[in-house]
Amino acid sequence: MSDVYVPPKVWAPTESGGQFSGVNRPTAGAREEKTLPEGEHPFQLYSLGTPNGVKVTIMFEELLEAGFSEAEYDAWLIKIFEGDQFWSGFVDLNPNSKIPALLDKSGDTPFRVFESGAILMHLAEKFDYLLPKENPARAETLSWLMWQMGSAPFIGGGFGHFYVYAPERYQYPIDRYAMETKRLFDVADQQLAKTEYLAGDYSIADIAAYAWLGNLYHGAYNRCDIFLSLDEYENVGRWVRAIDARPGAIRGRLVNSQAMAERHSAKDFDAIEDRSLFDPVRKKADV
Repeated sequence: MSDVYVPPKVWAPTESGGQFSGVNRPTAGAREEKTLPEGEHPFQLYSLGTPNGVKVTIMFEELLEAGFSEAEYDAWLIKIFEGDQFWSGFVDLNPNSKIPALLDKSGDTPFRVFESGAILMHLAEKFDYLLPKENPARAETLSWLMWQMGSAPFIGGGFGHFYVYAPERYQYPIDRYAMETKRLFDVADQQLAKTEYLAGDYSIADIAAYAWLGNLYHGAYNRCDIFLSLDEYENVGRWVRAIDARPGAIRGRLVNSQAMAERHSAKDFDAIEDRSLFDPVRKKADV
């Protein structure tokens, strides 16, 4: 008998195992009729403190740090391992059932925005912040934003899944996605050797990429920074540490996390007991 998997002529869903097996299905749509809560602020965010979720909370906190008081928001926790993303209320905001999802109530007619990159662009354009209006700076910023959006599945669903979440470890997929993750770090490292931030000035492209690259650089996925030798990317390290210290990034990383499940006011940060989480120098995870 061989352990080599031979695909059948027609694929049929089966129990895959692993941490996401309880929510993975080959169909879309709501699985439970349940509405979402709403707060009083102009923006209602439904998310989780994963890299894609952190992009948006950092953006909101950067806007508030810059003095845009109209950017006040409520951040509600969506527990993806429990299937909250399949509530009918959430599916109404994002038919793809992925966090983050945003309800913009700032105008006369509320509307949804889903996909983290789309939310970053929407907020940047609405407040005219962190996205240049004119080319070539605008084109460069959007190019790096889309680079991150296109590369995230290789890091998360690729490397992260097979290195940590898969029920069994196999060398081929780990090698394949480790190689691609390192290549992506090298792309960023070579760019950051020429510019302070990815597109020159700090922008939504940096927020998007930092949420992923910074997470890995600081030891996500069971200290993958050691496994992937990420310290060798010195320009990425310099860039990560610079964003680490930004007040908006510090606060944004804490929203929808174990430190602060929901955020409805700036005063919510005062209730976080571990004040070391606000240090400008971010520490790597423990081995």
